[in-house]
Amino acid sequence: MPRAVHLLALGIFAMVTSEFVVAGLMPQMADGLGATIPEIGYLITAFALAMAFGGPFLTVAVMRLRPKTALMVLFAVFLAGNLLAATATTYGAMLAARIVTGVASQAFFGVSLSLCVQLTRPELRGRAVAAALNGLMLGTLLGLPLSTLVGEHFGWRAAFWAISALAALAALCTAAGIPAVERAAESGGLRRELAVFKRRKLWLTLSTSTFVIGATFSAFSYLNPVLTGLTGFSAGAVPVLLIAYGAATVAGNWVVGRLADRHAVPVLLWGLALNALFLAGFALTAHLPVPAVAFTVGMGLVGVTMNPAMVTRVQRAGNAGPLVNAIHSSCITLGIVIGSSVGGLAVDGFGLRAPLWLGAALAVVGLVTLVPDLARRKTAAAPASPERLPASPGRPSDAPGPIAASSRP
Repeated sequence: MPRAVHLLALGIFAMVTSEFVVAGLMPQMADGLGATIPEIGYLITAFALAMAFGGPFLTVAVMRLRPKTALMVLFAVFLAGNLLAATATTYGAMLAARIVTGVASQAFFGVSLSLCVQLTRPELRGRAVAAALNGLMLGTLLGLPLSTLVGEHFGWRAAFWAISALAALAALCTAAGIPAVERAAESGGLRRELAVFKRRKLWLTLSTSTFVIGATFSAFSYLNPVLTGLTGFSAGAVPVLLIAYGAATVAGNWVVGRLADRHAVPVLLWGLALNALFLAGFALTAHLPVPAVAFTVGMGLVGVTMNPAMVTRVQRAGNAGPLVNAIHSSCITLGIVIGSSVGGLAVDGFGLRAPLWLGAALAVVGLVTLVPDLARRKTAAAPASPERLPASPGRPSDAPGPIAASSRP
């Protein structure tokens, strides 16, 4: 695995940590900015919406640049937004900072995943994507608790300064360690990148990713109140359980990364099926500590860890260019928005078990989106019927017909 792939993971780690930091410092930020807790919560929504709808436009703006140059530009935009957050004295300034960093983060994801493909051999691409996305998994495992710890001891602004320092370090490592390759020949410019979005199969593939992540985040967004309000864990025990969840995502990402190249669709099939079972089981046994812990860890193993298989499948349905990857990241972010927002409405209407049932339902819908792909694979792998094959010279009419070659997902 090229060292540059791991440097991309460092940049992703810095940006994911910035995405999560607000969630761990809501009370402190509310006091510092003279805002309410719900208003601080809207900063999380603003970041996600900026990623989903603004990221692709910034990706288009940097597409003509070499990947390394594009990454450095995106680091500069991200750092500007994060420094604005660290020095913000009003809620409006903080909101603007979150929008800028959200847009830059999404574009960075798109360019990074496209560059992974350029830097690695075809048989290693799934593993390369998984290695780069370790930044995402480690951001969940370490970024949130560490930034929260810094904010609690040194003030919430210190957390943003620390993230800025981490991003600056990642930018320096990128400048020194990533080769200056040309733009991917596969992308072929904006017109060719846009042309692939005419394919219905690509949009169906993108929808699978939305439901995979929506199913996971409908439950994950409300994991804290579920574990404390239903299961009966103390507030102090929840961080330990979240660390166990984060460790499961790192392990699951490692496994999926090694299977994604050859078995992307079966991995997604099993991942969605298991997640539906885990979420339904969690909903039924949320009042019992042992099953609740087991199902929480299970969600970590088969939730966001599907990313390498999702990326591989989307790149095969479209291409490996930065715009396709950015739109895919937008669909993933849309899944987060749907899962968290609809999950909140479900909690208000039906109680804390509702987002778990919602997650199970979204996973089942995700399985339905795989049906056309599974049907094509079954048809391609099925042997031709001998009696329907006409006899040809030199071959008896009852000889077995040719076997259709298996198609890769």
